[in-house]
Amino acid sequence: MIKTILDEKSLNFLERYINTPSPTGAESKGQKLWMDYVSPFVDEIRTDNYGTAYGIINPEAKYKVVIEAHADEISWFVNYITEDGLLYVIRNGGSDHMIAPSKKVHIHTKKGILDGVFGWPAIHTRNYTGNEEPPKVETLWVDCGATSKKEVEELGIHVGCIITYPDEFFILNSNYFVGRALDNRVGGFMIAQVAKLIKENNDKLDFGLYITNAVQEEVGLRGAEMITQTIKPNVAIVTDVTHDTTTPMINKMKHGEIKCGNGPVISYAPAVQNNLRELIIESAEKNNIPFQRHASSRVTGTDTDAFAYSNGGIPSALISLPLRYMHTTVEMVHKKDVENTILMMYHSLKSIKINQNFKYL
Repeated sequence: MIKTILDEKSLNFLERYINTPSPTGAESKGQKLWMDYVSPFVDEIRTDNYGTAYGIINPEAKYKVVIEAHADEISWFVNYITEDGLLYVIRNGGSDHMIAPSKKVHIHTKKGILDGVFGWPAIHTRNYTGNEEPPKVETLWVDCGATSKKEVEELGIHVGCIITYPDEFFILNSNYFVGRALDNRVGGFMIAQVAKLIKENNDKLDFGLYITNAVQEEVGLRGAEMITQTIKPNVAIVTDVTHDTTTPMINKMKHGEIKCGNGPVISYAPAVQNNLRELIIESAEKNNIPFQRHASSRVTGTDTDAFAYSNGGIPSALISLPLRYMHTTVEMVHKKDVENTILMMYHSLKSIKINQNFKYL
């Protein structure tokens, strides 16, 4: 029997986890929170040199299955400090320059977190009746209230300090989880919930399960690239987010049709191993889990690619969660999709047999 997936304790963890800054390359606070949550459900917790964390069920088993998400969120680096005390920035991951003007930010220093704002000229001073220039990365600046470079440095701010948004998690209309960095800390939450279900239901797996929360996805799948060489899994099921394409200004002919609330998304792509994908589909159909399909032309753009092409080729598949407004501070996912993605991973794992042959030919 499946126990409640999204109980009060789990949702409390989700809120704290989403609100904890974990910028690419500095994910430690979020990872510690995640490890504390997942540790009662696993036999071992390990980390690597760059901060990827993974819990293991049956660490003594020879056969290894990974379920994976990534923990890092997009952010900014301080790149240049003017003599007047303004901070210019560069991206740390795929930060969206269009949403930055007038946003409050947190500047991370050794002295603690400082407040700042992305400044922008008032509408009265701009040529808003003509073809005005949109914001660009090189024209964005952060104002921390200092009036000189010396004052900035005395605050503990220097080139290389990371800047994040402070926007926090909330629930919209009882159905949507909203917040920054749902891409993809909601994935870390979902794989933890799979481990929780296995523990609560006393499921016995005949393989080692590696619940893996990887770092540095936003800068090129680097955490997954490293950890797949460490674990050397036999099978990998990756979860990430994908675009809800039913909101305005998205071309369905180009991006396909995916909608929040219609179920998790199963990907078709060269990196997705066909037999493993079909096992997931069959498991979903058997357990009446709704799902959608998505095709990727060359790459999935997720950690699936890193796992699939490692160690001579690892049978890998991707289960995605529909999400609105990716790489903004109001990313949205549907509660039902979160529940069904957890169930899809859980039942897929229970369908994997130790002697199963996932070879394509």
